[in-house]
Amino acid sequence: MARSCFCSAFILAVLLPILAIVAGNLAVEAREARSTLQRRNGDRSGASPDAPARLQFKARQPGEFKILQVADMHYADGRSTGCLDVFPNQTAACSDLNTTAFIHRVIRDEHPDLVVFTGDNIYGFDATDAAKSLDMAFGPTVALKLPWAAVLGNHDQESTLSREGVMRHIVGMPYTLSRLNPDNTDIDGFGNYNLEVFGAEGSSLANKSILNLYFLDSGDYSTVPSIPGYGWIKASQQLWFKQTSSRLQKEYMSKPNGQKEAAPGLAYFHIPLPEYSSFDPSNFTGVKRDPISSASINSGFFATMVDARDVKAVFTGHDHLNDFCGNLTAIHLCYAGGFGYHAYGLAGWSRRARVVSAYLEKNPANGEWGGVRSIKTWKRLDDQYLSTIDSQVLWSKGTNGRRRRSRH
Repeated sequence: MARSCFCSAFILAVLLPILAIVAGNLAVEAREARSTLQRRNGDRSGASPDAPARLQFKARQPGEFKILQVADMHYADGRSTGCLDVFPNQTAACSDLNTTAFIHRVIRDEHPDLVVFTGDNIYGFDATDAAKSLDMAFGPTVALKLPWAAVLGNHDQESTLSREGVMRHIVGMPYTLSRLNPDNTDIDGFGNYNLEVFGAEGSSLANKSILNLYFLDSGDYSTVPSIPGYGWIKASQQLWFKQTSSRLQKEYMSKPNGQKEAAPGLAYFHIPLPEYSSFDPSNFTGVKRDPISSASINSGFFATMVDARDVKAVFTGHDHLNDFCGNLTAIHLCYAGGFGYHAYGLAGWSRRARVVSAYLEKNPANGEWGGVRSIKTWKRLDDQYLSTIDSQVLWSKGTNGRRRRSRH
C-alpha cells in the first residue's frame, strides 16, 4: 500500500524550504494583483484580467481538453500547520507544504488545461488569516499561470472572511475564471457560474462551446432548524442551471454549424447528492470508505440534471476517503478523494486528485476536428510513482457511457 505522505529525501532537504519561500512570495504577488483588480472592478464579480479570454480545445493532437480536480485541500497556515492521519514517523516533516508539493507534482505530470478546486480549499478553524491561506492554497496554480476555477465547501468561511468574502477573494485572484454569481440573477449561495470550452482552433466549431462546465455552491450547513446536517443546492440555483443549460443547448444546435445533439456538460460542487448512496462495489469504480455525507433532504438537483439531458458527470469532494465513480441514469457521480494533508485521511492511503479529459472526434474526410467524442477519467496518487489508477470512460458519443477498470 502506498504511503499517504510522500516525503523523500529530496522533498525534505530541498523542495519544502523552497516551497516555503515561494508560498510567501505568492501571497504578496496575489495581494498586489488583487489590489490592482479592485481598482479596475469594484465588486470583483468578473473574471481576473490575467485569465484567458476563453477556454478552447487546441488544434494539436490528440484533440484533448484536460481538467484536474483538487478536492479538500483544507489549507491553513502553511509550514506551521501539521498533517492529519499520516504515519507517526512522517508527522514531524509533514505540513500544508506537502499539499503544495503534490499540486506541483501532478500539474507538472498532467499538464492540465484547467484546474478545478471543489471546496474546503482552506480549513477555516485553523486558518489564522483566510486571505493569506487562500493565497497559499491556490498559489501553485497562480504561479504556473494556469486557468483555474473554484467553488466553496463547508469549511472555507470559518476563518476571518464570510462565505461571500471568501468567494470575492477567490474571484479577485490572478488567472482565475471563477465568478461570484451570474449577473442580474437572484440566486442562493456564492460561486454559481458556468464556463464554456470552445471547439478546436481553426475548426468550424471554434466559436461554439462544445463542452459546458457548471459550478454550483452546494452550501455549508442547513439553515432550517427542523432539518439537520449539511446544505443543498436550492431551487433558485436549479432554475439558473436549467435556464443556462437550455440556452447552451440551443446555441450549440443553432446555425451556423448547428449540431444534432447537445454538447456534453460536467458539474462541479462540494457536497455529494443523496443519489451517491445508490452504489455498491458491484456498480462503481474506485473505493468507498466513508458514509455518504449528503444533505439530509433531497432537493431534486439530480432529477433536474436528468431532465436537462446534457450533464454526463458530476464531481464532488467532502468525503475524503471516497474516490469512486458510479453511473446512475446515464450520469456518472464521482468523488475526487481527499487531496490535502491537513484534511482527515487514512495513514497508508495516498492523497489523490482526479483528472477528467475530453477528446474530440475527427472528420476522416478532411481531418477537421469536430465535437467531443468521449470523456475519460482517472486518478493520480501522491505516492512515490505518482501512480495512475482507475481509468474509465464516463461517456462516449452515441452511448450512455461504459465502464472500464485498469490499474497502471
